[in-house]
Amino acid sequence: MKNGTERRTELRTYAVGYLLALALTGAAFAAVVWPSFAAGTTLAIVLGLALVQAIVHFRCFLHITMQRASRHDLQLILFSTLIIVMMVGGTLVLLMNLRGRMM
Repeated sequence: MKNGTERRTELRTYAVGYLLALALTGAAFAAVVWPSFAAGTTLAIVLGLALVQAIVHFRCFLHITMQRASRHDLQLILFSTLIIVMMVGGTLVLLMNLRGRMM
């Protein structure tokens, strides 16, 4: 069972993570709704904010750090992400190839 200090620290971590996630989501939303940059720059901004938000989620909500105990969890998440990216990328390559053949 956790003592009061550990519980407060954990709740503070969740609160900071929630506020950061909310701010990053709002920033991405604002970048798309009120475009101030070219489309490619806006896409890069949104992708950068998404990457930062993923790091915030890993650290604040999943408690994955670079410590030895959670390094295996991080490796599992990164490997799963790699597999998903490869599957989605392969599907997009096939779809674009079929689209090109039909046009």
